[in-house]
Amino acid sequence: MKLRIASLTLLCLALAVIPASASTLYSNGALNGTYDAWTINFGYIVSDNFTIAHNSTMTGFAFGTRQFPGDDLISVDWSVTSGENSGTVYGSGTASGSQLTDKYVSTNEFGYYVNLITVTGLDVNLGGGKTYWLTLQNAMVPSGDPVFWDENDGVGCGGDNGKGGGCPSQASENAIGTIPSEDFTINGGSGSTPEPGSIILFGSGAIGLLGVLRRRWL
Repeated sequence: MKLRIASLTLLCLALAVIPASASTLYSNGALNGTYDAWTINFGYIVSDNFTIAHNSTMTGFAFGTRQFPGDDLISVDWSVTSGENSGTVYGSGTASGSQLTDKYVSTNEFGYYVNLITVTGLDVNLGGGKTYWLTLQNAMVPSGDPVFWDENDGVGCGGDNGKGGGCPSQASENAIGTIPSEDFTINGGSGSTPEPGSIILFGSGAIGLLGVLRRRWL
């Protein structure tokens, strides 16, 4: 009986902390490859803003690049701040190794490779209803060539979980100032907040546990 009660208790606790599944928290549109692109190495810094609708945990992001044929991105410095590459820093680091994936998508009319870069393994808490800035710089490829963040002008963007809020992004480059926005997505979930289904299951488990205890005590 004690073992049964302990098992039910653990089951209820486990159900109570099931996190919501990961999703796209913000999307500034699809990879384009034909408009323009902005250098994110050799001292050039590019920032794009985004709005998060609900309290969330950013677990990663993705963005498009233009690279010279044969180049693979091996690292990039990133940060999420309250201002345009300034203000409160909510998260920052260098994405590399298993955190970074470089996937070839196409070759554009200028002969550049258009690649999709995905960064994972992050844990950045972001408050809902606020605007943040994603900044990229110090991108590195083994050849030492330039790396460019692909511009899409926010075409097809779908911020706030696809509802279109906060799109397109505002963007800037440290040597020029305001520029058209780039393609990127912010990925994550709601952290440890229980999903409605988890709450229902927790309640069912708790009722079942109380029933077992009542029969034990009677």
